[in-house]
Amino acid sequence: MNQIPIRSTPNRVVTSLRPAAALAGLLTLAACASTPPAPTHALQAAETAITNAEQARVADYASIELNEARENLAAARKAVQDEDMIRAERLAERSRVNAELASAKARLAKAKAINEEMETSIDVLQQEMQRGTGERP
Repeated sequence: MNQIPIRSTPNRVVTSLRPAAALAGLLTLAACASTPPAPTHALQAAETAITNAEQARVADYASIELNEARENLAAARKAVQDEDMIRAERLAERSRVNAELASAKARLAKAKAINEEMETSIDVLQQEMQRGTGERP
């Protein structure tokens, strides 16, 4: 078997592409290291949750949580100005969660109040029914 010898001469095209590939790699790394975009979706979600909580008048039942939501949203906006987008997103998410917690606590308090009113009404009705029949509890 005859084998053909392979010459190992450098290809001029491959040699000229090496610096370009290195430059492309550096640009890619620089793009990854740049500041991430502002968390606009997270900020909007927090704003919406706070607005919904305010419209539901949750301050009467969960003012601490609603105030924390407002403070976290303000801090998130400040973090955006400082170009700390990761912190801004975290604070915006925390703001949304606090506003949703305030809304949930308010719904629970309202439901408990309605339940207590219903129990009182049931007690009154039972007393009136017993009076009408002459029975004692």
